[in-house]
Amino acid sequence: MNERKVVYVVSDSVGETAELTVKAVAAQFNGGYVDIQHKSYVQRTEDIDDVITASKQSNSIIAYTIVIPFLKKYLDQRAREEGIIAIDLINPLMEAFAQTFQTDPKGEPGLMRKLDANYFQRVKAIEFAVKYDDGREPQGLKRADIVLIGISRTSKTPLSIYLAHKGLNVANIPLVPEVAPPDELFELRRNVCVGLVTTPDKLNEIRRERLRSLGLTAQANYANLDRILAELDYAEKIMKRLGCPVIDVSNKAVEEAADLILAILKKRGVGVCE
Repeated sequence: MNERKVVYVVSDSVGETAELTVKAVAAQFNGGYVDIQHKSYVQRTEDIDDVITASKQSNSIIAYTIVIPFLKKYLDQRAREEGIIAIDLINPLMEAFAQTFQTDPKGEPGLMRKLDANYFQRVKAIEFAVKYDDGREPQGLKRADIVLIGISRTSKTPLSIYLAHKGLNVANIPLVPEVAPPDELFELRRNVCVGLVTTPDKLNEIRRERLRSLGLTAQANYANLDRILAELDYAEKIMKRLGCPVIDVSNKAVEEAADLILAILKKRGVGVCE
């Protein structure tokens, strides 16, 4: 390419996919000397008319990633009428997906960016869950979408990490009779906290197994049934004081307990990453 060549990149979203494809192709021609002109967030046929006019004047190619059906159809039609080469960079592959996997595309622009945003939200949420696990740095509680509270071995940490993968900022606070909960816990909105409880027998079984895995005697106070009853009684008083919903996690998988929490969040209008 010894002269200025123009390619119009047209998209109903940002147009990053089209630009990268054009650059990859242009690199095969004399070092990739090409002038890329952007037309992003196309929503009207008038936007396409502007590109058609400009492209015809400069004898250019149009490379596009348009998923809105009526706009794609209009662009194809106008390009044929004006004798302009317009290359569809995405729909042939979408048609192959639809035919092979027997499903229809959404026809919604910007989904890739949305997926990227969801991915980064999940990463941030996981970092949040780790940072504010087990009562660490209680000043961060006010930034949480949800705060899980309960005595030891009521699945607070596994649930926090699971919900973080849904893009939710989750903190958890252990309730121990000898240690007062942080003041920040009582400053939260009532519907932020969720209490976790389990049956004394189930908790006794879990704690005894935990002690054995650590090479400790199962007779330690940690697994003592009277101690467990006292802890559960203490936790119940805290949860009543907060007025928070309480979930019994006995014999529930993490996914089951998380679904109950997500139902609570849905009532509050808090969305999750799909």
